[in-house]
Amino acid sequence: IRTYLETGEPVGSRTISKYTDLNLSSATIRNEMSDLEELGYILQPHTSAGRIPSDKGYRLYVDTMLDAKESEIQNLRDELEEKTEKIDEVLQKVARVLATNTNYATLVSGPRYQSKHVKFIQVTEVDEKSLLVVIVLDNNVVKNQMIRIDEPVEQETIVKLNFMLNTTLNGLDVLEMNLAVIQKLKEQFDSHTRVIDSILEIIGKTLLDEDDLEIYTSGATNILKYPELSDKAKAAQILDAFEEKRIFHNWLGLPEKGRADESHDIQVYIGDETNLDSMKDCSMVTATYRVQEGVYGKIGIVGPKRMDYDKAVGTLNSLMSQLDDIFKDKN
Repeated sequence: IRTYLETGEPVGSRTISKYTDLNLSSATIRNEMSDLEELGYILQPHTSAGRIPSDKGYRLYVDTMLDAKESEIQNLRDELEEKTEKIDEVLQKVARVLATNTNYATLVSGPRYQSKHVKFIQVTEVDEKSLLVVIVLDNNVVKNQMIRIDEPVEQETIVKLNFMLNTTLNGLDVLEMNLAVIQKLKEQFDSHTRVIDSILEIIGKTLLDEDDLEIYTSGATNILKYPELSDKAKAAQILDAFEEKRIFHNWLGLPEKGRADESHDIQVYIGDETNLDSMKDCSMVTATYRVQEGVYGKIGIVGPKRMDYDKAVGTLNSLMSQLDDIFKDKN
């Protein structure tokens, strides 16, 4: 049936013997096909032709395929449930299974917050010319950076600065740090506006920083199976992209608020829509999974522009539902 779906031509015993790994002779396959014909699963459109599937044959194929898919999804769910405490292992497994099932390349981003907020700020004097700024975000990411100062800052001023920074900025994201908030801080420390500017710049960069985003990939060499992508130069560009990973950050951006909750934010990028020269001959289908409110990740399938979009979207939707259920159970 798979061969007939690909070619649209009746399938003979020689074709099956030559292009599959059954390791059976043409004579043996002919006998099997004869039995299948008697049972009504395949038909011979005319004498000396190969066989084509009957409606009964299609029904067996579809039912078997659906049972296999259901079993496959349940097996994946079982594995995911066993490892949900180790989310990196879960996501690596998802990438591998998708690559195997679709025969395309896959990538999965680690979860990240739709918006990050300031949880705690600590400014400490290192010496007369340096201050250490430590920032803790609500996802428990900790960032620290040194800033140079022109003149010493009194310890009493540092204590007051820490108090004001935490009472003013605690719980805010970068968009909520408006001019009024900044002006309030500067008025409190009129003689140290450059220090305030430096600290606010560090906080802003920390809230927007995506350098810690993990991306797991699998099946990159699958693209070599497609003639239009196997050209040496094209293949090298695509494989380099999977090796570098960072170029996928824009593709794996967070969804608009509400969209992921409604439909997993399924997106399809075709050719130039990827906005990447190395991917201009490819297409990519992405979907969003949700760990909890405001914490999302992306899963993507990359293949040729003639990819089976229906299968890719269907596979992602099934997988997203499984992940949603598992994370919902754990929260």
